[in-house]
Amino acid sequence: MRSPKQSPVELKQSLRLWQLVASGVGIVVGAGIYVLVGQAAADAGGLLWVSFLVSGALAALTGLSYAELAALFPRAGAEYEFARQAFGESIGFMAGWMMVGALLVGAAAVAVGFAHYVQWFVDVDLRVAAIGLIVALTLLVIAGLERSIWLSVALVAVQVGGLLVVIVAGAPHLGDESLREGAGIGGVMSAAALVFFAFIGFDEVVTLSEETRDPARSVPRALLLTLGISTLLYIAVGVVAVSAVGAAALGRSDQPLGLVMEQDIGSRAGDVIAAIALASTTNTTLLVLTAGARMIFSMARGNVLPPVFARLTPGARTPWLAALAGAAVAIPFTLSGRIELIAQVTNFAIYVLFVGVNLAVIRLRQRRPDLPRRFRAPFEVRSVPLTAALGVVTSVFLLFYIERAAWVLGLLMVASGVAAWLASPYLGRGGAGPMTDE
Repeated sequence: MRSPKQSPVELKQSLRLWQLVASGVGIVVGAGIYVLVGQAAADAGGLLWVSFLVSGALAALTGLSYAELAALFPRAGAEYEFARQAFGESIGFMAGWMMVGALLVGAAAVAVGFAHYVQWFVDVDLRVAAIGLIVALTLLVIAGLERSIWLSVALVAVQVGGLLVVIVAGAPHLGDESLREGAGIGGVMSAAALVFFAFIGFDEVVTLSEETRDPARSVPRALLLTLGISTLLYIAVGVVAVSAVGAAALGRSDQPLGLVMEQDIGSRAGDVIAAIALASTTNTTLLVLTAGARMIFSMARGNVLPPVFARLTPGARTPWLAALAGAAVAIPFTLSGRIELIAQVTNFAIYVLFVGVNLAVIRLRQRRPDLPRRFRAPFEVRSVPLTAALGVVTSVFLLFYIERAAWVLGLLMVASGVAAWLASPYLGRGGAGPMTDE
């Protein structure tokens, strides 16, 4: 029973479509393009741009499923809410658990990417820089979404502007290196499986649903706009980066886009891109930590995590304990310093989630056909949207291009989720809902 000093509250609705798109692009355009493009080039060679195209197309299949579900259930829990509606509480819990894991491990990966670019300027331990970033941004998340969203919008302008500078600077080199030669289909798919991390984030627009005006209309549009803008930017950058310095040089660099600018214009230009990369990875980390805190909050509000994580600050109405818990999970993953491994663990969780999201669309079409759908995934055959079915197949396919260590860590994430569900009745499941501290 709630204390008389505690009262249920809702998240404040204040975000518009353009702010959602800015947030989505801010999450997506981060470490994936500024850091992982080098490793992807080593795998795919001159066909790097094809890997981005493949990843973008596969993300679009599941993006259509997200758009339909977001219009049906515009709540902060996203994957947790979708799976709960389609399959029940236990599967909903596992979906939420995997999404929390993906977000927080992803935050660690992007923070390590940030640390790599810090080293462009100063000699600092990767782990110290990454942990410092996570701590600082967690405090900003607690301060309130309206403050952090305006910082995010400003940083999005900087990071997209940086990619446009790379595209313009590298455009004169088109034709200098082959864009049709690489490591074959195996290399392209390995790179596609890796750079899929660069697309993670378009779905996190859904976690802001409860803080959005007219979410059933705005969120699906923001999802698809985010994915389209990001894919076009990635393909263009992949083409000019390979053209300017070659796939082999990209593959050897920890700051690949800084190398592109340094090669073309000089060391000072590399400094500019490195600074923009710092802004980009900072913004992505901020937005991923924000999304992770909202997912933990939503699950606590649904009484499948301890209700204490549903506590909100009285002024800004932010889930402060959920934000602190998120930081506590993210920080240990920075200690390896291996961004490619951390990214692939995130990808494992995301592929599993994408299978669940697409299956949720199919199940709800069949079991609850009368739900008012303001957006529908296209090309339906016998109540099965073909894009969702293809989304299931392609997500499973990409799992087989993830390295063994990432599989092990991903399966440990699944096992920990099962253990947490079994233990949750003893950890406060079924308690009070959201409340503010006074």
